[in-house]
Amino acid sequence: MAFDAQRSGENFGQMIRNNSTALVIGGLIGLMSGGLFGLLLGGAIGVAISKGLKNLVGNALNPQDAFFKATFSVMGKLAKADGRVSQEEIQYARDVMNRMGLSSERQKQAIELFTQGKDEHFDIADVLRPLSALIRYRVPLKLMFVEIQLQAAMADGQVSEAELAIIREVCALLHMSQAEMAALMARMQSQFSYQQHSYQSHQHGSVSQATLLKEAYGVLGVSEDVSDAELKKAYRRLMSQHHPDKLVAKGLPEEMMQLAKEKTQEIQSAYDRIRQARKG
Repeated sequence: MAFDAQRSGENFGQMIRNNSTALVIGGLIGLMSGGLFGLLLGGAIGVAISKGLKNLVGNALNPQDAFFKATFSVMGKLAKADGRVSQEEIQYARDVMNRMGLSSERQKQAIELFTQGKDEHFDIADVLRPLSALIRYRVPLKLMFVEIQLQAAMADGQVSEAELAIIREVCALLHMSQAEMAALMARMQSQFSYQQHSYQSHQHGSVSQATLLKEAYGVLGVSEDVSDAELKKAYRRLMSQHHPDKLVAKGLPEEMMQLAKEKTQEIQSAYDRIRQARKG
């Protein structure tokens, strides 16, 4: 392959810019201890150490890996909260893995994490404290994590006191207030009912439109007498918070983009139903 002098120069320049501080410090130390040769050698060593540390820290503090690990281990903890894991909870975990389109190796890892979470001695703080440190100011990412766990808790149709206690601990470790947790739970309960009733209505037409409309307002987290302007504001806020590309940029594992897409589809469906009713 031909040598590309321009590209090589650009790459070298980028390396210098990315490691300029290490280059200067290493060069100065080298200059003081070994003259011109020391300057060059010290600069080279400084750059090498800087790159190595960046790679090490980057691998250790990867929000996507931390999010993935916490997701399935906490899901396992929730599943075992009542003393036994129900078939619905196992199926939900499998469904999440299937919707994510995990590779066989990644799916094996998810199952191992789920199994670890079921252990009675497993402490969710071990996986949530590192995650919290990485995403503390990334509110949409925190909401997405808790939403996934709430869906897991609701998989068997109800949230038990034991599961609720774990959800409270999750929110506390992620630095979410009780008010934020209550609002999120209300939205998720409405979303769960809306999903169930929408399916039943489509299959059998056995659910009233009034019931679906009431639940649609709940999905958006607003009251039925909200103004059109406030309704649109709530809709846009939720769509922005659940935008797949934005969430991945903030640290959501790429495999979970499908889950985020499904969230935006549910929000869109609820908003469309309300708008149609208001046109009425």
